[in-house]
Formats: sequence, C-alpha cells, structure tokens
Amino acid sequence: MAKKSVASLQTGSKRLTKAIKMVKSPKTGAYMFVESIMNPEQVSDFLAKK
Repeated sequence: MAKKSVASLQTGSKRLTKAIKMVKSPKTGAYMFVESIMNPEQVSDFLAKK
C-alpha cells in the first residue's frame, strides 16, 4: 500500500496538512485514493490506520 503526505496548507492562524493514501478495495481489488485535511500531528495516525 503506497501512501504519502502531499501538501501543507495555511489558513489564517491554523496550519493544516493534506494527506493522501492509496487503499485497496476489498470488494473489487482496485486501488482508490483517500484524502483528508488535518493537523500535522494527526498525519501519522491517519497513514497507519488501514
């Protein structure tokens, strides 16, 4: 499973990170991308989660 963090976003006083990971679908076997915008501290938890 390939995964990577893509961009750092800055809005006002908050610093946010957009994380994208590639997940294999259990039904079809195809890969899909899951995106989320979060605090930089939460990125490693998001990427570690299946």
